[in-house]
Amino acid sequence: MPSQSPLLYRLIHRVIWLLSPKYKLYGTENLPPEPCIIVGNHCQMYGPIAAELHLTRPHYIWCIGEMMNRKEVPAYAFQDFWSMKPRRWHWFYRLLSHLIAPLADYIFNHAHTIPVYHDTRVMTTFRQSVDRLKEGADVVIFPEKSDPYNGILWQFQEHFADLAKLYNRRTGTAVCFVPMYTAPRLSSIHFGKPVRYNPEADAAEERARICHAMLTAISDLASALPQHTIVPYPNIPKKQYPLNTDRTC
Repeated sequence: MPSQSPLLYRLIHRVIWLLSPKYKLYGTENLPPEPCIIVGNHCQMYGPIAAELHLTRPHYIWCIGEMMNRKEVPAYAFQDFWSMKPRRWHWFYRLLSHLIAPLADYIFNHAHTIPVYHDTRVMTTFRQSVDRLKEGADVVIFPEKSDPYNGILWQFQEHFADLAKLYNRRTGTAVCFVPMYTAPRLSSIHFGKPVRYNPEADAAEERARICHAMLTAISDLASALPQHTIVPYPNIPKKQYPLNTDRTC
């Protein structure tokens, strides 16, 4: 939590800490001594909240820009969080999306976050991320999107990997990507072996390599654990939640 955060934010942070599940960290020896890019499964809001509360190294989390703008929160929150809920309840979730807007705006603008944009402002996301890495903080990214991948993960928006190219251009350093699997049902966070960016490779091929390596490593981390229910990226009915043994590839 930022040391100079307002008192209200510190109080909210403390309440969330008290009410949230406590996670144990495994595989922290896989984190390199230098700042890195941590790539994890989103598992709805569990992934970002667990990362904010339990990662012990300095870090900043990519946060969708719409959730940091009070006017844009309702439309984004309903579509991303609750649009797959039963239609008879849509009126309630539309109301809820408006009610959470002021709180979301406040929390996400005071937490360890970097706004993520998918328009011409995307370079702001990358520049801020490079600056945070240069300051010695890890950057945490949850790149899943709504297309299923293998029963454990949903497909990644693969351009997150381009952050390594810009960081290399600015610093001459080849940054590591570290896979992270969050298992809310096991109250645990697991880190896999790092994958280092190769600045000599073709940019498109390197983007695809890193994306595939992270998808595979996170899936392997999940599959190696005792049988448990996966909390998926989309907010689907709980009876449709898969098991970590349901991996299809």
